Amino acid sequence: MTIETLDLNEAVGGVPNSPLPLVIYRNIIPVETKDPASWLEQCFTAHQWPPQWRYIIYPFTHFHAETHELLGVYAGQAQVQFGGETGPVLPLTVGDVVLIPAGVGHKAVKAEEGFMVVGAYPPGMSADLCRDDPAKLAAVRQRIAKVPLPATDPITGDRGGITTLWHNPEQA
Repeated sequence: MTIETLDLNEAVGGVPNSPLPLVIYRNIIPVETKDPASWLEQCFTAHQWPPQWRYIIYPFTHFHAETHELLGVYAGQAQVQFGGETGPVLPLTVGDVVLIPAGVGHKAVKAEEGFMVVGAYPPGMSADLCRDDPAKLAAVRQRIAKVPLPATDPITGDRGGITTLWHNPEQA
C-alpha cells in the first residue's frame, strides 16, 4: 500500500475544495482476494467508516458539504477529476481508495464498463449532493466549516493516514 495526497485548497467556480488534502491509498486489497467489494466493506467497517452503497462515481462535478466521502474501487478502472473543472485527472483502479474531504469536487471523466466503487462515510453521516454553483459558494462553505474531523483513518485505523495528515499535519 502507498499513500498519496493532493492539495486542492482553492475554489474553482462554485466548488469550494478544502484545506484538508485529498488522500489516495493505492493497492490496499490483497492480491488473493476473491470478493474485493466485501473486503473493502469489512476494512471500512473495522475502522469505523460504515459502507453505505455500491455504485459508480457520477460523471458530473459534484461535492459534499456535510461529510467527507470515502470511495473504494472494487471493479474496473476510471479517470477521475478532482477539484472542479480545471482540477487534475487521476487514474483509479481496483484496490485504490480515495478519501475526499468535504467540499472537494469530483467526477468520473472516463470509466470503463463495470467500474464500481464502495461508498462510505464517518459514523452518523450521509452524503448530500452539491453541484458547481458559484452563487451558492458562500453558503456551502459555512456548511463545510461545521463538518467534524473523523476520529479514525478508514484504512489504518487509529494511527497513520488522516490521523497524521488531517489531525496533526505538522507531523506528516
